Amino acid sequence: MIVKDSIKPRCFQSATARPLSVILCLMSVAATLASAAEEPSAPVAKKIPKILEEHGHRREDPYFWMKERENPAVIEYLKQENDYLNRSLAHTTNLQTALFEEIVGRIKKDDDTVPVRIKDYYYYSRFVQGGEYAIHCRKKGRLDAPEEIILDENDLAKGHEFFSFAGDDIHPGQKLVAFAVDTVGRRFNTIRFKNLETGEFLPHSISNVTENFVWAEDGKTLFYAKQDPNTLRAYRIFRHTLGTEPSKDVLAYEEKDETFSCYVSRSKSRKYLFVISHHLQSTEYRMLAADRPESEFQLIQAREPEHIYSVEHRGDDFYFQTNWKAKNHRLMKAPVASPSKLNWQEVIPHREDVLLEGFVIFRDHMVLQERREGLNRLRVRSWDGKDDHYVEFDEPAYLARTGANPEMETGSLRYIYTSLTTPSSTYDYDMAKRQRVLRKRVEVLGGFDPANYKTERRFARARDGQRVPISIVYRKTTPLNGKSPLLLQGYGSYGSSSEATFASPRLSLLDRGFVFAIAHVRGGQEMGREWYESGRLLKKKNTFTDFIDCAELLVKEGYADPKRVYAMGGSAGGLLMGAVINMRPDLFHGVVAAVPFVDVVTTMLDDTIPLTTFEYEEWGNPHKKEFYDYMLSYSPYDNVEAKGYPNLLVTTGLQDSQVQYWEPAKWVARLRALKTDNNRLLLYTNMGAGHGGATGRFKRHRETAQDYAFLLDLAGKLGSAQEVKP
Repeated sequence: MIVKDSIKPRCFQSATARPLSVILCLMSVAATLASAAEEPSAPVAKKIPKILEEHGHRREDPYFWMKERENPAVIEYLKQENDYLNRSLAHTTNLQTALFEEIVGRIKKDDDTVPVRIKDYYYYSRFVQGGEYAIHCRKKGRLDAPEEIILDENDLAKGHEFFSFAGDDIHPGQKLVAFAVDTVGRRFNTIRFKNLETGEFLPHSISNVTENFVWAEDGKTLFYAKQDPNTLRAYRIFRHTLGTEPSKDVLAYEEKDETFSCYVSRSKSRKYLFVISHHLQSTEYRMLAADRPESEFQLIQAREPEHIYSVEHRGDDFYFQTNWKAKNHRLMKAPVASPSKLNWQEVIPHREDVLLEGFVIFRDHMVLQERREGLNRLRVRSWDGKDDHYVEFDEPAYLARTGANPEMETGSLRYIYTSLTTPSSTYDYDMAKRQRVLRKRVEVLGGFDPANYKTERRFARARDGQRVPISIVYRKTTPLNGKSPLLLQGYGSYGSSSEATFASPRLSLLDRGFVFAIAHVRGGQEMGREWYESGRLLKKKNTFTDFIDCAELLVKEGYADPKRVYAMGGSAGGLLMGAVINMRPDLFHGVVAAVPFVDVVTTMLDDTIPLTTFEYEEWGNPHKKEFYDYMLSYSPYDNVEAKGYPNLLVTTGLQDSQVQYWEPAKWVARLRALKTDNNRLLLYTNMGAGHGGATGRFKRHRETAQDYAFLLDLAGKLGSAQEVKP
């Protein structure tokens, strides 16, 4: 290994130096060389010149060759990086084992979900000792009836390194189940059918499709969505008749606009099927009667730029959640016979300070899922308007959302509640009596006591004056004196809000003295639709500066040791990580970037890559110079410089269909070639997984343990979990 000038000892002297000094100096050199020899050598990716040109601007990308998934040199490079990671983290092997055992030790091995009634059956899933996956079951009529096993994912997963159960749909007669699985990780699923009376699998299956499918009400027809094999855009809806060859399935709808995708759904009333065409800023619904699946889908309301709406059915009316003349959305209705926007009547008006996120229809009530000041609220309203109230919650930061409510003829709302200190809890709420019953709280083994932890909610003042919410949790014995390590997490894209939810693996950090925080940065919808609008397209940099401003506040307020601030984000949150370490590398000691979207310009210029055209509304179309220039100004890969960077762990999956593996691989290669520090730079590629990483209820936490070991090692906390002393 070559020793750089930067590690040359200062005691090198001229030939006239005294002999003892020379001896001492040579001893020091030998020690330095020995130490350097012990450090594993990082892979050096080859450079192949490649010039990319757009709008007359030329970019050099010497690692463009990594896009060749089948190239043996690419696979070899990824394996070398994995080997380098293993050698670099070898001293944390025992810690990783301890973390993994802690994390899975908190998970109840024989657990089940709260049963949900659909027609005359109760449906639920359960887990058994030694099982990585769920067993789906039902009981007829009552909860003490004999159990029927619908599907056992453990049997379906046998022989597969990767297994993802994409979902199922029970036949309207409840005698069959259609289900989809992916055994590669590229989100190409196979739909299969099982006879629930005989237990036999039907001979026909439908391969290379999305996870989206629904039964019609005639008892013999299934609609499903199929994607483009290259771009993965779901653009065709097919109609399949039981007992026929899938090759004879009928094309029911095709989405011609390449910036839109489409999928099929069913109304809660089960009377209508919908085909929904959508991109990030526009939707369009078509309908047909669910008991007449061979008829044509009829347009409900034509698509318009910047118009987003959704549809539900009750009686003679359709109900619409819409942003038409309502940035934060409102609720409208119109007759099924004439559902176009011309006939819409307002039910719930628009409010400047409240975002309407969704609604659920029941016989006597509707439930509105709202968000105000970053927090969820569940509003229960009777159809006659005489009863209008909110379900009460007590903690300063939490998530409350509607759960599985498939039946309309009930007065009970199923909802899920969780917080940074409260495990996921399932409640049934009597909407008329305003009484709730806790049906189940996820049991956390290992002596977990929520009373040992504290959650807080703060606001950082962004540089443009906006107040950015921060959710914080820590063990009560953790000192907030500016000496504790802190992990800050963020996302901030697609209008997806980062929720303050419980995660039992996180206890392994909290119990070792970490403070954990979520920065609710712009690009999500925590503070309303405007919060999203001000964090996308030509305002995307607000997402990055918000995150930096949150980190600085937490340091200033004593939540974090300024020398031990860590950050974590995945996918678009990985883009956030890449951007902030380019902008403020001095602020963070270490960063975990999971499946990071970091090669923004090149990816968005290539419409053959999955999801590209669909996402023009999020990032912009770089074929237009205004967006090209703006993307180029923040794209993490394009802005790597010759300077110091934090310690960095980057993860990806070879089969990832959302952020292709080559983005993080190229990013790491460029960082390694240019960065001027001696900090760790590690790349981990799961060679058998996709965007979500490893599968399995327990084995996926091997990767969690690796991430945590990386952070704990940097923070100097290698011991076992224990109560933190002030």
